[in-house]
Amino acid sequence: MPVSRSMRRLLHIRNIEEEQCRLALESALGELNRLENALRSASERERRGRRLVETGVRGGELLDRVAGLEETHTAGRHTAALTPMIAASTLDVVTRREEYLSKRIERRQAETLIGVTEAQDAVVASRREQQGIDDWYRSRMRQAEAEADSDPSVSNAQEGEFAARRT
Repeated sequence: MPVSRSMRRLLHIRNIEEEQCRLALESALGELNRLENALRSASERERRGRRLVETGVRGGELLDRVAGLEETHTAGRHTAALTPMIAASTLDVVTRREEYLSKRIERRQAETLIGVTEAQDAVVASRREQQGIDDWYRSRMRQAEAEADSDPSVSNAQEGEFAARRT
């Protein structure tokens, strides 16, 4: 039986769903990378603040020490705010990856069903074609035998040839 339109539609829908899940996964990964970059920037800002405090202590500059302490505190607040956001984003990435893989499996199952149906259709068509050829050949043989039986002028050599074909 040929692949139904509904099965092809299902495959098309599965392709679309997989593509949407892939895009959502890429978006979630992009968000996670953005947050991780922000966390690295906050860590770098904290290091610069500590260096500024150290420079202020060595040079005796009160403003450098205060600015360095403020940079360190600000970076710490950013880190504290980013850490739970990164955890949530990581969880979102894991969830979206699972959804994507699930949709990919569903699409591949639909492709497999269609492929199996098409392969079965090809086998059936091949058998029908071969049966048609065999039937045609048998009818030609019977027709030739009938002509040979009805025509007394057929030589013994031709009768031997027909007999050899039958066996």
